[in-house]
Amino acid sequence: MELIDEIYRKTLEANKLLTGIIHRTPLDKSRTFSSWTGGEVYLKLENLQKTGSFKVRGAFYKISKLISEHKIEKVVAVSAGNHAQGVAYAASKAGVEAIIFMPEFAPAAKISATKGYGAKVILHGKTLEDSYEKAMTLAKKENAVFIHPFNDIDIIAGQGTIGLEIINQLKNVDIIVVPIGGGGLISGISIAVKKHNPNIKIIGVEAEGAASMYLSLKKKEIVKIKNINTIADGIAIKSPGEYTFNIVSKLVDDIVLVDDYEISDAIFKLLERAKVVAEPAGAVSVAAILSGKIDVEGKRVVAVVSGGNIDPSLLSTILEKNLISEGRVLRLIVEMLDKPGTLKSVLGIIAKARANILDIAIDRISPQIKPGSALVLLTVEVQDPKYVSEIINNLEKRGYKVSTI
Repeated sequence: MELIDEIYRKTLEANKLLTGIIHRTPLDKSRTFSSWTGGEVYLKLENLQKTGSFKVRGAFYKISKLISEHKIEKVVAVSAGNHAQGVAYAASKAGVEAIIFMPEFAPAAKISATKGYGAKVILHGKTLEDSYEKAMTLAKKENAVFIHPFNDIDIIAGQGTIGLEIINQLKNVDIIVVPIGGGGLISGISIAVKKHNPNIKIIGVEAEGAASMYLSLKKKEIVKIKNINTIADGIAIKSPGEYTFNIVSKLVDDIVLVDDYEISDAIFKLLERAKVVAEPAGAVSVAAILSGKIDVEGKRVVAVVSGGNIDPSLLSTILEKNLISEGRVLRLIVEMLDKPGTLKSVLGIIAKARANILDIAIDRISPQIKPGSALVLLTVEVQDPKYVSEIINNLEKRGYKVSTI
């Protein structure tokens, strides 16, 4: 309990220090999500935080503490994205040089953003572990301070300021749902909230493909998973830290897992229904609620949307796949005779169903296509999924062979 008391004290200190530095992010009630789940669902929008995620809270507090305790000139960090940006921004505000190691696969947008905040970025290795070893070597060589992304009491305390904000913004909250990567965010929130009211439930959410905290709690010891497979790169951590494991063991009420389909669906619904842009790691809390993994009926629940730094190409793919899965976008292959007027007839049938053609391609030369015939690949947007069967039936009545993709 001494560690928890110390972090709580630091969280109160961080809350004062961060005033004017960070955004006190909104807590927005979602009428749609509340209606779907039977609870009162609120979104804590850390995607609107400076640098696009909660990470700047812990990073700025950590660097400020280092400066107050002894003079530092340089910090080093390892990250695939959000921690990198948080440290870079915090260091620039404090007038400290930042060197950020990122794996070679890091998204170009996050590399650019980190450089934009004034940090020197070094790409090294295929994994965060490769980057970590190189970063530690450089930190020792140049007498720089390494800023750990989660296993640090100052970092945990800084993230805990989110918990203080939630209990001030929403009285009588019942459940707070928090993404888990290394565990710094949920550790800080848990300490801040449980000190206020130990009856508030804290539920963590991990991706199925990176469930290191979940497995560690099951085995009652820290485990390191061998393979990570999830789109939620922001929480793709192979093992939790010692501090975070111990805190989560004591204070977190439950951990649930969500798969990439559920994460993608949450990203889609957050954008369409709540007008919120969330990255996969930031959307897992909402995924757990909307998928029914957490029963929120009759409860006031807060889902922490921890970040919004999603790669545009991934977002585009998720939107397209979800529109198709919901039957709002249809992909058809139509086999027809390759002669004038035939394509016009096909398009006329589609137009009668009030459908909009998004893309069209014609294949006449593939070996499997009969001479004198053509395959037309159509991507069609429909007003309502009920029109899909109408389009297919009408095409088949006119003698066209139709298949869907």
